[in-house]
Amino acid sequence: MSVTKDPRLGNAAKITAGAGDLRLSGDKESLATLSGRELQPNRGIPLNLDWIENIRVNTSAVERRAQTLVTRRTVKKDWQVAWLLRAISCMDLTTLSGDDTDERVRRLCAKGRQPIRQDLVKLLGNESLNIRVAAICVYHSFVETALRALEGSGITVAAVSTGFPAGLSPLDERVAEIRRSVEAGAHEIDVVITRSHVFGGRWQALFDEIATFKAACGNAHMKVILGTGDLLTLRNVVRASMVAMMAGADFIKTSTGKEAVNATLPVGVVMTRAIREYAQQTGMAVGFKPAGGIRTAKQSIEWLSLMKEELGDSWLNAKLFRLGASSMLADIERQLEFHATGRYSAEYRHPLA
Repeated sequence: MSVTKDPRLGNAAKITAGAGDLRLSGDKESLATLSGRELQPNRGIPLNLDWIENIRVNTSAVERRAQTLVTRRTVKKDWQVAWLLRAISCMDLTTLSGDDTDERVRRLCAKGRQPIRQDLVKLLGNESLNIRVAAICVYHSFVETALRALEGSGITVAAVSTGFPAGLSPLDERVAEIRRSVEAGAHEIDVVITRSHVFGGRWQALFDEIATFKAACGNAHMKVILGTGDLLTLRNVVRASMVAMMAGADFIKTSTGKEAVNATLPVGVVMTRAIREYAQQTGMAVGFKPAGGIRTAKQSIEWLSLMKEELGDSWLNAKLFRLGASSMLADIERQLEFHATGRYSAEYRHPLA
């Protein structure tokens, strides 16, 4: 790994590893590129059952590959700051609790607008970057509250829908829920699939369900939550990922955050490789969002490393990569403060993260 200074990052830096670099701005006009080929937004394709049935996964090889992300790559000092700032810019700051209130959502939106304390931003010398999170993710009831709180910020509002988190309510109710959130102004809709379609190999039913959700989303981006912790095998995860992309998913997402097992790196490996194969076959790019159980700054760098190594630099931006998180932001802010001052702060100094 070679490292060069980038004046846009102040005390941070540009990171060069292999063929590309990790930047905080200057994304290309095209959605993404893969092997020099420009990719288009995903429009979906007809269901290809032969493609789905022929999927095979070498689980032990996937687990070994995931382990290398933890043990092989280390990013320190100024370069760690650059990666952590990028992680913040790709974050969906989330509150999905039964005791959510309008005031909590407004406070979360304020945190999203200014995720790093202003005095710390000045110490890092990164005022010009205007770092903020990518989106605020809430229940439908709080979409309008979030929109008002985020007005003029450029931060999008994502609403969880379709009977979140189980996805077991009647189909017409789930579709109506999507439409209500879109009418309320949500920019993105996170939908939940019927997991039993995966267990039974009912790929046409799963495809039709997701395609119906996509039609209801209209111009809003659709993130399809697979509930990977419930799908039992990596092969099921890849098959569900492929069906979701064929049905028009803008993003595929690991988890609701409510399962016993949420985002894991082996799942991330197979989902990103499914995205790569789909892009190679169709010329269309699909985003990836790990969510659930991601709590530390170290984990954010592991997920960014996965994206860089499996999909390349084109996916290292909020258009194609999101981190579903809430408590992780506090740990990132503490790491940034340690970099700036040499001391770790108490968690209470970083509220609503």
